[in-house]
Amino acid sequence: MILNNAVLFPQALLPLRIFEPRYRTMLAEALDTHRMFCVAMQKPGDPRETPLPVAGIGIVRAAVKNADGTSNLILQGVARVRLGKVVRYKPYRFQKIHMVDIGDSDTVAVDALKVRVLELVEEQLQAGGEVANDLLRQLVKSGGDSENPIRSAIQALRMIPNPSQFADLIALLSIQTAFARQVILQSATVAERLRHLIQFLQQDLAAEAGEDNGLF
Repeated sequence: MILNNAVLFPQALLPLRIFEPRYRTMLAEALDTHRMFCVAMQKPGDPRETPLPVAGIGIVRAAVKNADGTSNLILQGVARVRLGKVVRYKPYRFQKIHMVDIGDSDTVAVDALKVRVLELVEEQLQAGGEVANDLLRQLVKSGGDSENPIRSAIQALRMIPNPSQFADLIALLSIQTAFARQVILQSATVAERLRHLIQFLQQDLAAEAGEDNGLF
C-alpha cells in the first residue's frame, strides 16, 4: 500500500481505512493467509505512484468490514523492509522485499547519542506545546510522578533497553513531519537514526523558539 503521509515503524500501530477496490482485494487475501502487508510512503514530487525504497511491513491485528465494503483495521509494524523487484502491478502492487539490517546497536557512540536525544526531548517537553503535551500523555499514563510528569516521561524513555526501539518510539512520538519520519525509518543503522533525530529535534526547538520571539 502506497500512501502520501504514512510511515509504519516496527511495533507501532497504524489505523487504516481500506476503500479502494485493489486494496480491498489485498486485505482479503492477506486475511486469508499471513495477515501481513507493507506500507510505503509515496515518493514526493513524483506524479506516478512510486514508493520510497524502505517501507514498513505490518500484521493486521484487527479488521472490521463495513456494510459498504470498506474496512477499518489496525496494522502493527513488524519490521523495516527494502522494496525489491516488482513482481506484478495488478490487482495490487506485489514486490519482493528484503529485511533491513540495522547493524550493531550496542556501542559507546549509540549510548552517547541516546543521552543527547533525551536532553533534546526534555527541552521539547519543557517548552510545552501540543507535541509536548501529547508526548506526556503517551508516556505518563499511570503510576508516574504526577508532580513532575516530565521527569517521569524521561525516566520511561531511559528505561527502554533496546536502542532501536528507543529511536523508533521517539521518532513516532516527537517528530511530526512524515518525510522526517521516513528519513529515520530508512536510516541504515541505529546511530544514523539517532543522529537524524538530534537534527530534527534541534530544528523543531529552534523553530519553536523563533515563533516565541515573534520571528516567524
